[in-house]
This record gives sequence, C-alpha cells and structure tokens, in this order.
Amino acid sequence: MTERCGWHGLDEEYVRYHDEEWGVPEYDSRALWEKLVLDGFQAGLSWITILRKRDNFREAFQGFDPKLIATWGEDDVQRLLTNEGIIRHRGKIAATITNAQAYLRIEADEGFDNYCWKYVGGKPLVNRFDSQVEVTTQDEMSLQFSKDLKKAGFKFCGPTIVYAWMEACGLINNHLTGCFRHEEVKCESNGRLG
Repeated sequence: MTERCGWHGLDEEYVRYHDEEWGVPEYDSRALWEKLVLDGFQAGLSWITILRKRDNFREAFQGFDPKLIATWGEDDVQRLLTNEGIIRHRGKIAATITNAQAYLRIEADEGFDNYCWKYVGGKPLVNRFDSQVEVTTQDEMSLQFSKDLKKAGFKFCGPTIVYAWMEACGLINNHLTGCFRHEEVKCESNGRLG
C-alpha cells in the first residue's frame, strides 16, 4: 500500500490531485496566478469544492487570461454571479479583476514567477514533517508575502491562503516524510533563480 499525506481522504479526485499536482514546483507566471486566485476562492470552503469546480472556473474566467480579465467591469461581475458552476461571491469575483491588474503590473516589472519564487530564494523549501499535526497553516514568510501582495493590489490573499498556495505550487514541499511524493517532488525541484 502506498503511503500518502492523508489530508485528501479517500476521494479519488483529491487523491489524484495529491499524487500528480500538489507540491510540484510551478514556474509559469500565469499558472501561479490562476492557482492563487483559486486559493482565494477557497477562503471559507474546502479545497475539494474548488477542485471539483476548477474546469467551470477556467471556462467562466476564459482560461484565466489576466490581460483579458483586467479589462472586465461590473457587467462581467454580474454575468459571473449568475454562473452556478463557480463560487458566486461578489467580493471574490471582483478581487479576481483587481488581482489581474496587480498581476500585470508585477509581470511587466519583474515577472510574476520571479516575484513569487524570490521568497524562497528560487528553490523550493523542503520541510521534513512526519505527521500532519506538525504542519502549520501559515508562517512568517507567508505573512510577509501576503502583506506584499496586498500592497501590490491583491485581495483575498491572507497568510493562510498564501501558505496553502505555496504548498500547492511547490514553493514549499510539505509532503510528509512518509509520503511517497516527498522524495519524488524533492527530486523534481531543481529550483530556479530569476
């Protein structure tokens, strides 16, 4: 029997997400932004809810193209509020537009990927937790990262959201040491500096 972290339970879609995607280093600026937006939509909900609606989100937000979304206005917010396939939260939808505008500024200035990865020195941080009880939900780095994102114009990016996003995008390897993915992800993590 393969050992896993266990936070995903028995749901096949959740297990597949853990095994194939969670914790794998993401270096694509747009993909990092999409995942941060989706983590913002998760606030107050479980990740499996977002995961099950992810394709609907991608369709509703037209592939998470920040250049397009940055131009959206109230008509687009109203359109999305009627879309039953996504989380219909006015604040989170409006924040996606604002976040697209902030993303574009950072992307033009230094690249959103470089901006994000500088917090970990360009290489994933590898934690060695033996049980889920040891894993925190935020730390000083996610607190600072969250403050910096907010200062840049982002919303729905508190330190807990940022920490979960950093885990999901592989900036932090928080697969438990007994999980088969801990070493695999570690080996996939060559790192990169801007």
